[in-house]
Amino acid sequence: MQKPLVCVTLRGRTVEEMCNDAPKAVKLGADMVEARLDLLWTTEEKTTSTKKSEEGEKESIEIIVNHLELDAIDVADSIKAISSTIEAPLLITCRPQGQGGHYPGSEDDRISVLQAAIASKPDWIDLEVDIDPPKREELVKLAGKETRVISSIHSLENIPSVSEITQDVMDAQEMGDLVKACFLTKDRKDALRIFESSLQLKSSGANYSLMGLGPGGDWSRIHAPELGQELVFATTESGWHLAQQGKINASDLRIAWEVLEYS
Repeated sequence: MQKPLVCVTLRGRTVEEMCNDAPKAVKLGADMVEARLDLLWTTEEKTTSTKKSEEGEKESIEIIVNHLELDAIDVADSIKAISSTIEAPLLITCRPQGQGGHYPGSEDDRISVLQAAIASKPDWIDLEVDIDPPKREELVKLAGKETRVISSIHSLENIPSVSEITQDVMDAQEMGDLVKACFLTKDRKDALRIFESSLQLKSSGANYSLMGLGPGGDWSRIHAPELGQELVFATTESGWHLAQQGKINASDLRIAWEVLEYS
């Protein structure tokens, strides 16, 4: 049984923070890392509050994400620094706000960012399947043979049926080298749909990565080798809260595969 590649999405909201996270990701077992350029247009603010309960007072930390103006980031310098500093195989992504990302500009502006990213010759580039077809075709041509294309699907609304998930992944097979589909899960029933779709895709010969964000979203990541997935996304972050977010630490993922004898 061949193990999938492990891609760690780099933590941080600055170029320096992302670059500093890359060696840690590799140490934890990453085969490649993802730099989310759209996160550069954000800052993080933590607020602490005290809540009273029957068990006494408990402190809770709330993270507030603030967005920067479009011209606050020098795109060319940022891409150059990331591509020249990070030694691991690199995936570059710039997610729009409509798909859970943070890029503040127009779609044309974002296309320009993707063009600049591809020009830096990363190992992988993430191109959403719903990008305007002519513009997407130009981006794919620009990527050529040097940069592999992940065709991504994201849904922040109600999760589709099992058959719809499977069909969406199959329909996007010719749009890149691998299809990534990520869905927001509200409960474990939603997560089961993703898992069942993965079982269907296993025998299809599709190149895919399927996951959820929310309860049970990590099931398809943990069992990815058995499900025939090509790529699994993980993090350098750790803590019990990750399970509720559908995420998993890269080292914990590797350990789980060993325990489950996925080798």
